[in-house]
Amino acid sequence: MLRTTITALLHPTTKLHPPPLTTIFNRTPLRFILSQTYTPLAKPILSINATLSSHAITQTSSQQQLFDLDRTYLSCSMPNSQRPLKVAVLLSGGVDSSVALRLLHAAGHSCTAFYLKIWFQEDFENFWSQCPWEDDLKYAKVVCNQVDVPLEVVHLTDEYWDKVVSYLIEEYKCGRTPNPDVLCNTRIKFGAFMDAISNMDFDYVASGHYAKVTHTVTNDNDALSFLELSKDMVKDQTYFLSYLSQAQLKRLVLPLGCIPKDEVRKLAQKFDLPNQDRKDSQGICFLGKIKFSEFVARHIGEKEGIILEAETGDFLGSHRGFWFYTIGQRQGLKLAGGPWYVVEKDVKNNVVFVSRNYYSVDKRRRSFHVGSFRWISGSPPRHLNQLRCKVRHGPDFYNCTLHMELTEDGTEVGTVQLPEDDQGLAAGQFAAFYEEQVCVGSGVILESWDDNGFPVCEKAREIANLEDKSKLGKPVKIKPRPEDCLRNSVLTM
Repeated sequence: MLRTTITALLHPTTKLHPPPLTTIFNRTPLRFILSQTYTPLAKPILSINATLSSHAITQTSSQQQLFDLDRTYLSCSMPNSQRPLKVAVLLSGGVDSSVALRLLHAAGHSCTAFYLKIWFQEDFENFWSQCPWEDDLKYAKVVCNQVDVPLEVVHLTDEYWDKVVSYLIEEYKCGRTPNPDVLCNTRIKFGAFMDAISNMDFDYVASGHYAKVTHTVTNDNDALSFLELSKDMVKDQTYFLSYLSQAQLKRLVLPLGCIPKDEVRKLAQKFDLPNQDRKDSQGICFLGKIKFSEFVARHIGEKEGIILEAETGDFLGSHRGFWFYTIGQRQGLKLAGGPWYVVEKDVKNNVVFVSRNYYSVDKRRRSFHVGSFRWISGSPPRHLNQLRCKVRHGPDFYNCTLHMELTEDGTEVGTVQLPEDDQGLAAGQFAAFYEEQVCVGSGVILESWDDNGFPVCEKAREIANLEDKSKLGKPVKIKPRPEDCLRNSVLTM
């Protein structure tokens, strides 16, 4: 079998090492603490062939690993560049970013890995039985050691607190539900970090996101780059990247945009990665092992309020603070006779309104307002009545129309019209917009209902405005609805 060995590309005689980061960051306002560069354990030889071989030869650290790699896996790793590129790879210790690093390395590029430590407050480290990022860093070290890639640990604690966490806290205090992952990508991973390494002559920054970036091949510096859907629609992460600017996108390469998740797992096995069986991370990017409710309680506190039924004004129970709840939430209400759903919040009076009729036909949710737009190209798309949108991460789209108008203060606000109801819209979340396969930008959902909002009755409004709510006495005894009793009896038959 004829194989083309690309050892020379993978391990150039003259390896490009960046200058010490401390000498650069001392001239910037960012606070960076960087680790030593870790030494390698082994070097690989990759062979390019038409298909993945069904086996790999596993050898000791003093030997070399030999296996076949389907070149189509490198199609999003810029394999046809005129010269080996110098790439800063964001490495989290997870499978996705590790495979991304190995693909870029296999494509012949000179890589430096960066682990971003974006913990939010030093005094929070005693909140866990073990350091939440310790395992991540251990995996990252071994991954880099396998292919002689230098690894730097970058502390962005202060920047993360100022640019992301503080914003989250203020949004929750206002009764909205922000998206920290969108903000982390825009302001930290491809914001503060990109700015900090701008003097280090990296051609691109790479990560393990499931999305595709297409760069226009031209000598024109004003040529646009495009953010496109991943080959894996279930894992697609264009929603989380939809608020990037054109300047950020131009510097980005995403090796996994052309590969389904199951194939990424297979590649991790072929590369013999130490984290090949590690589970994917879940939840908010900075919380690690802490529960979200514990984070909110520590940074916003608790304040007892009342829960009222939206249709009747009945006093149903109490809660810890409206900021613990989001529109459409069902769990955590601890109310009998449900299911109950949060339908509105009175921020001023700390009152949560709930209903068992959240999905009823007469309460349509097909229209919502969006503000704080960011269009990736720098300007809105031409055909606003032919867009698709996502209102959350996942494979589902809506065909939609977008009507733009200016408010009295000159702010641009859009009204989005959907063809069907969506009960999970929440103010503070992002709506991402698409033209066919291309993500064109996104904006922040301003409120989750039509202008009239959920129909909370006048009695409920009056009770919410009471200064002394202790006069309400004990919560009413909730009676199950007849249809719920019928459904439960059927289930028990």
